[in-house]
Amino acid sequence: MTASMFDGKSILITGGTGSFGKKYVETLLKNHTPKKIIIFSRDELKQFEMQQVFNQPCMRYFIGDVRDKARLTRAMRGVDYVIHAAAMKQVPAAEYNPMECVKTNINGAENVIDAALDNDVKKVIALSTDKAANPINLYGATKLASDKIFVAANNISGGHNTIFSVVRYGNVVGSRGSVVPFFEKLINEGSDHLPITHVEMTRFWISLQNGVDFVLKNFERMLGGEIFVPKIPSIKITDLATAMAPDLPQKVVGIRPGEKLHEVMCPGEICYSTFEFQDHFVIAPAIKFSSRSNDFTINAINEKAKLVPEGYEYDSLNNDDFLTVEQIQQLNTHACL
Repeated sequence: MTASMFDGKSILITGGTGSFGKKYVETLLKNHTPKKIIIFSRDELKQFEMQQVFNQPCMRYFIGDVRDKARLTRAMRGVDYVIHAAAMKQVPAAEYNPMECVKTNINGAENVIDAALDNDVKKVIALSTDKAANPINLYGATKLASDKIFVAANNISGGHNTIFSVVRYGNVVGSRGSVVPFFEKLINEGSDHLPITHVEMTRFWISLQNGVDFVLKNFERMLGGEIFVPKIPSIKITDLATAMAPDLPQKVVGIRPGEKLHEVMCPGEICYSTFEFQDHFVIAPAIKFSSRSNDFTINAINEKAKLVPEGYEYDSLNNDDFLTVEQIQQLNTHACL
């Protein structure tokens, strides 16, 4: 990371009080000297709690909702970089409250784009999810729509120099609402078993720090319009349960509504526009840009890529890298430090 990338710059994070936002702020403050870090979110209690930890002079806290374009536009004045992390993320909640999910994840994405263009923000990265690839639930479908909107935003920027990209990755170790804190709660409460949805289930697995570092690096790499996908390991859900509670029996409870058995990040159907770099993939836009080339074989820092083989799919089942029970324990322990 070049020392000047974020030094003296203003960065806004939507949904900034979440797990990602906190780790992102911690990393920025540790390694850079930004002019301002703006936390944009709608929960005043979470902002208050975050202020007790991050109260440096550069910190700003804005109460606001991504559904409110006017508030976003005001918050982005003078901002150089935006990370769009706000989303309605819980799969069952989205299934039962579909229009709320659409309003936040799709309409909110449009508002972030409009506010960024109105303020001539330099670069915007939106956080996505493996559930946006070949979605089978509403959450994944809204995030796919959001991804498409952010990619297409590069074609509607007109005379603005704002560029937009997307980062897509898998389950984050220990993030709020994920399976690790759920299992921990059951273990601490003395449960006599851990519930497993399916014995064959696999998931991509990434630490919060690795996710943050990947997003930071992609601000350097981005040309605008690409979807960045890190190369990360997979886990078996049964191995996760064994790693966390070796002596507890596992009980199969069935797959939840809208849940996949395995996750996909680069679907085989778009192998013709998927490029492999040393430590990540890039999914190139399906649309043609009117103002510049669609060549994504070389990124902004001159890293070179090759087109993936025909039919290639990057999924959690056929991944070359699976964590052992011991490696899962090490990663979980490190992630909680």
